[in-house]
Amino acid sequence: MGEYGGAAFLVVYLLLVALVGFPVMMVEFTIGRHTERNPVGALKRVGRGAWTKIGWVFIAAGFVILSYYSVIAGWILRYTAIGLQGNYAAGGAGEQFMSVAGGMGSVVTHAIFMAAIITVVAFGIQRGIEFSVKLMVPAIIALLIGLAVYAGTLSGAGEAYAYYLSPDLGTIAANWTAILPAAAAQAFFTLSLGMGVMITYASYLGEDRNLAKDGAIIVALDTAIAFTAGLVAFPVLYTADLTDVVDGPSFIFVSLSEAFSNVPFGGILGAVFFAIVTIAALSSAISIMEVVVSYLIDEHDVDRLPATVGLGIIIFLVGLPVAYEPNGLNWLTVYDGFANSILLILGGLLLAIYIGWIATDLGLDELSKGIQDLGSWGIVWIWTLRIPVIIVLLVVLTQNVIGYYDSLMGIFG
Repeated sequence: MGEYGGAAFLVVYLLLVALVGFPVMMVEFTIGRHTERNPVGALKRVGRGAWTKIGWVFIAAGFVILSYYSVIAGWILRYTAIGLQGNYAAGGAGEQFMSVAGGMGSVVTHAIFMAAIITVVAFGIQRGIEFSVKLMVPAIIALLIGLAVYAGTLSGAGEAYAYYLSPDLGTIAANWTAILPAAAAQAFFTLSLGMGVMITYASYLGEDRNLAKDGAIIVALDTAIAFTAGLVAFPVLYTADLTDVVDGPSFIFVSLSEAFSNVPFGGILGAVFFAIVTIAALSSAISIMEVVVSYLIDEHDVDRLPATVGLGIIIFLVGLPVAYEPNGLNWLTVYDGFANSILLILGGLLLAIYIGWIATDLGLDELSKGIQDLGSWGIVWIWTLRIPVIIVLLVVLTQNVIGYYDSLMGIFG
């Protein structure tokens, strides 16, 4: 968010959430509730021909994302502990991050986080996932609001708010080819789109539920949390006079950790911030894990416990190159570029095409359940999918494929 202007990125992100993210979420909701299946089973049930195979895009996306997301969450755990010890590096934040992001220490925290995910998902929907989320989400909101209030008292808060809340349209126009794909990937990831989470979640919903209302609540809550996180991060950065930052892992692990070392009570502030991110990461990871586990349960009649443990071990092993790699993030770039930048967008694009142009009646019929009078909003939704959503996602996917190819050439070429 910092590389192209906080407000510039924020504006594009919010537009994509409202005009692309929410319509695509409704697609995933309608397919999930209509079929009561995981992504693979859902598309087998409603699709025809090649469309029955696209559920694998979501399974693959979730599988790959979770393999490296667990690694990153392990790094966040380490940074929480570093903050409690008051050891954020003031002048060597980059070197500190490289020491955390590779070797056996990274492998161990990766294993710890995967074990936590396996434990929660193995207990099932009500005893494990719902119970954990009911605890985690209020904790995230309460802690984040508290941090935002404190950050507002810092000396750099005024300048930070101006940067974060005053969009420069010139910056957007000059950098849209970089901002658009980054904001789209962020929007899809934070809304859990393109990885089958919302299809799986909706498969447990009754026909009396208002899908549009549920989706609006999720979008509003998610966006509010993401926005509030910016109200914490940028005042800390500006107070520490660290305004020349870039996006990606360096933003949180290098720029922010160095900033925490230069503000009052920075160790505790940083520890609380990274603890919040850890809780949020666990909540997201549990949802992703449920997608791949539900596939084995639904399609192959595997019991939940062996399905969860077996997949957890495999996902842990797949993430080892990212976890162990010393002095670099090449494997993270390979995994993230493929899953987050390509598969998520591809999944959303395929579903938008399918419901927008092929299975329109299915989408409208399912969306209308639980809504007393859908009226003309259904047609607005369908035409939003048919034209602006598909065009935007095609542009983003094209840019991301080109960017991913360039990244691979830079690493292996």
